[in-house]
Amino acid sequence: MSAPAPAEAPPDLNEVRLVGRVSGEPAERVLPSGDPIVTLRVVVRRKASTARRNAAPVDTIDVACFSATTRRRAAALTADTVVEVEGSLRRRFFRTAQGAASRYEVEAASVRRVKG
Repeated sequence: MSAPAPAEAPPDLNEVRLVGRVSGEPAERVLPSGDPIVTLRVVVRRKASTARRNAAPVDTIDVACFSATTRRRAAALTADTVVEVEGSLRRRFFRTAQGAASRYEVEAASVRRVKG
């Protein structure tokens, strides 16, 4: 008789959905690899029930757009536009004058303006 098979682990999931306002003008640039990118920041209000005393009432999330569609849509946005972003959380590593550093950002799979 063999040992029972281990229970199958649930599949990994990395999905992010943000709805908030664009904090400033999106920035277009070219990475050292030659890939074009558009970046923006989305400000999302925290729910009153989850905000801690003395904590910021909002989160400011960096968003990176790599596909032609998301770059085009993001580049057309202006400050204070309400937007929905869907994508995945990524940790990006880079070098600074002080050494290695990292930051988290959302890699956008879709970007759309929200009517409101």
